Amino acid sequence: MEQKMFCNQCQEAAGCIGCTQVGVCGKQPGTAAWQDLLVYVTKGLGAVVQELRLENLPPEPEVAEQIYRNLFITITNSNFDDAVILESIQETLSLKQYLLQQVKSSGRLPAAAFWNAPHEEYAAKAAQVGVTVGANADVVSLRQLITYGLKGIAAYSQHANHLRLHSEEVDAFVPRALAALLDDSLTAEELVSLTLETGSYGVKCMALLDKANTDTYGNPEMTQVELGVGQNPGILVSGHDLRDLKMLLDQTSGTGVDVYTHCEMMPAQSYPAFKKYPHFRGNYGGSWWQQREQFEAFNGPILMTTNCIVPPPESYKQRLYTTGAAGFPGCVHIKQDKMGNKDFSPLIEQAKHCPPPRQLEEGKIPAGFAHAQVLALKEKIIAAVKSGAIKKFVVMAGCDGRFASREYYTAFAKALPQDTVILTAGCAKFRYNKLDLGEIEGIPRVLDAGQCNDSYSLAVIALELQKAFGLESINDLPIVYNIAWYEQKAVIVLLALLSLGIQNIHLGPTLPAFLSPGVARVLVEKFGIAGINTPEQDLKILLDA
Repeated sequence: MEQKMFCNQCQEAAGCIGCTQVGVCGKQPGTAAWQDLLVYVTKGLGAVVQELRLENLPPEPEVAEQIYRNLFITITNSNFDDAVILESIQETLSLKQYLLQQVKSSGRLPAAAFWNAPHEEYAAKAAQVGVTVGANADVVSLRQLITYGLKGIAAYSQHANHLRLHSEEVDAFVPRALAALLDDSLTAEELVSLTLETGSYGVKCMALLDKANTDTYGNPEMTQVELGVGQNPGILVSGHDLRDLKMLLDQTSGTGVDVYTHCEMMPAQSYPAFKKYPHFRGNYGGSWWQQREQFEAFNGPILMTTNCIVPPPESYKQRLYTTGAAGFPGCVHIKQDKMGNKDFSPLIEQAKHCPPPRQLEEGKIPAGFAHAQVLALKEKIIAAVKSGAIKKFVVMAGCDGRFASREYYTAFAKALPQDTVILTAGCAKFRYNKLDLGEIEGIPRVLDAGQCNDSYSLAVIALELQKAFGLESINDLPIVYNIAWYEQKAVIVLLALLSLGIQNIHLGPTLPAFLSPGVARVLVEKFGIAGINTPEQDLKILLDA
């Protein structure tokens, strides 16, 4: 299928405008078109679900799970497999037709709710329904901002759903928001309100996932994560899904195969439930964009539980497995049964015949500073602030990326005064978490809360400190924000922070390409959003704030 392409949903959009020939991520134009169509039919499904809710006929939770899965597989670097995306389109159309039969009055439904066509007509429709379609630049921009926020909510909600935890509130909001994205009567001002509402539901879904993870695996605790390797063959787990890791650990017990974490899976090292497995080794490698070299060196199978996939070379493609929302053509995909269980025996059998991982580094790094652990140190932290030992907290959460401009964050962390503490979550930390930045009165100067979704912990910490110091506003705390973004889960983290009233966030390396000048102006004037300059300039701005 020949398709023109325009994709600007990630920070690495070509020229900070949009990818038009092939995605910087490796996504092909045909795949981009199918993803645009999947988002469109998912909006149509959302409109039908919203109508059923208005008629007091809410569908089963499985419908919400279909919506979440659809949106999750369109996240940057998540799924490159056209066959999977097309199957999801067909499943969504069938589900939508089934639900339409239950609608009593269809007069309020938009055209997307009724669209259905044979496969031969998909390409033509995909060309008409890209996320950038629309006459008003600000409306288009806000619709994109909300869409990408919803993709982040979908990712986090699906992880919580895998642990049998649902939120009726979130499940009701997402289809309502999807339906609103099809409503041409909504003004830019109304869409700004929906944007902030999306952020507030981002907080709710991150709280839901936090509860799902901690109820199941315990609260993360201070942990020294091993960076070296053992002598056994291993399986490397990347992505974000802790349930996949738990199933793999159970199935590898006693097999002589070790399990390692990579990138955003590293925070699993801090959960008490995982520490009981003697074959659960340390973390291997660093950020997602380095995976080609690091996966090559690992020697054993790699399990991608979610994004971020870098298209693999043939040299290790047969060792790369996907599951859940992740997918890449030519790689074995591990499906789940009706009970949500997965059989990882293909990876385990292959691992037994592989050499051990090649050691990349040695030593240990601290992790496990989610909200429960940091709040256990609250009195110590408050005392350090009151004594002046800690002058500022700098939130440096978010995403990492491959461009050299990301070296800014390493330089910024190195240049911070010794009386500052970095609060981080997400893969942005790999730019500085292995630096020797020391401690302040026994408190590490880098407090790593965990995955990108654990940015919720940073909000909880800030709100608790606000109470402890008796401050009227969260913005009166000695906390400043220098956030890095890459894809949609960082978008929902940003919207969540804005919904909590947090002001003056610095966002980089570049502002999102999908922000129109008008929308960017609103973010600057209403919320104090700013880009980044040089580390020296931003240090002066932020530390003087």
